[in-house]
This record gives sequence, C-alpha cells and structure tokens, in this order.
Amino acid sequence: MRFSGKTAIVTGGFSGIGEAIAQALVREGAEVVAADISASETTLSGGGILPLHTDVADPASVAALVAAAREKFGRIDYLVTSAGIGHDISFLETPLAEFDRMVAINLRGTFLTAQAVAREMVKAGGGAIVTIGSVSGLRGNIGRAAYGATKGGVGVLTQVMATELAASGVRVNCLAPGPVETPLVARMHDAATRAAWARVTPMHRYAAPEEIASAACFLLSAEASFITGHILVVDGGFLGAGLAERG
Repeated sequence: MRFSGKTAIVTGGFSGIGEAIAQALVREGAEVVAADISASETTLSGGGILPLHTDVADPASVAALVAAAREKFGRIDYLVTSAGIGHDISFLETPLAEFDRMVAINLRGTFLTAQAVAREMVKAGGGAIVTIGSVSGLRGNIGRAAYGATKGGVGVLTQVMATELAASGVRVNCLAPGPVETPLVARMHDAATRAAWARVTPMHRYAAPEEIASAACFLLSAEASFITGHILVVDGGFLGAGLAERG
C-alpha cells in the first residue's frame, strides 16, 4: 500500500497502459482520477477510480480536470500522462493533419496536463510525475515519423520539467516502453510488424500493460525518491541489443 492516502491523475486511464497504471495505483491504496476522452457523464466510477471526460489537447478541459481533482480530493500527489495516439505510416506518406493530430495529443497534451498539475504540486510542496514516451522516441523506427517525433519531444520535455521543478520537490520521469499488448498497438501492428518486433527484441515478446504499470509505480513511489529527469526504458532489451543472434 505504497500510495495509501494519495491522489493520482492518470490521463488515458481507460485503456492500455493508462488503465493498467490506474488499477495498479488503486490496488496500492491511491485514489485515482482516470482522465480519458472516452469517459462520459454516465461512466460509472468505482473501486477507487473516478472517471472524468478530458481532452488533453484542450486547455479548458485540462483546467476542468485539475479543478475537479482538487475539489474532490483536496490534493494531487501524482500524475501519469498516458493519453496518446499512434499510427504506423511512412515519413513520405504522413499527412500534415495526422502529424498535427499526434503533436496535439501526445506532446501538447503532455505539456498541458503536466504544467497544470505541476503548478498545484509546487503550491503543495511536492509531487511526482511520470510521462509516457516510447522507444520510438529514442530510435528511428520505421513508420514512426510523427509518433516518434512526439515521443522524443516528451522525453526532452520531461528532462526540462525535472530540472526546473526539482527545487520545488516535484520529481518528473519518463517511461519509454517497447512493444506492449494494448488496443493501440493492436491497431498499429500487423502480423509482419509483430513478427519483426518479436525477432529483434531479446525477450522475443511484447510486454503486458501490467509490466509497464509496475515500472510507473516504482517511479512514482518513495523508492525512487532520488530519481528525476530519467528516461526508463522498458522494452525487453530492444534498445540494448547489438548482435542478438546468429543465423
């Protein structure tokens, strides 16, 4: 129960990695606001999770999210910015509208939610933020021109936030997952892509969302009290591999 008496906001908290993180935080005692564009006024809350319809690319929607969390719980101890979209499309074929959409949700959305919540954390004297990047923000993976650019931006944004907020007691770290079994990845990865990822990843499999959630909980917890500005890669060895096999 590392998070007993604490309150967290998890964007994208209704699916994939965000949902797994929200549930993991609740299991360890936290009250969680699951901010998701798919949530509605009729969405039922329960089990320590409060659903809230949020468009992370809209400043007014983000402001309403923060105000609702503050009103309901009186504090915001943790933030995880998991809301995001992806598309597997080559650089030369990427439409401007698709690029702009990914920037708006993946990068602008991370900036808006982190800035709004960090302001509350600074007033309260501390907190912890985990952003969700990707190995595609650290390597030039094919088909990831827009997605990789936004996730690379998330990584650098995380480091800037960590540097500027450290004196206020706010830690900021980034998770960079490799392939994960989520609805988003199911839409992005066809059979050939899945086979390629499994082949070049030393552990030869995709992660379960719960494995990413465990890493997020560590970075949020007091166990990571001297860790900030770090990009933690959770990828089954993908980035670390050189010559992984012969033949």
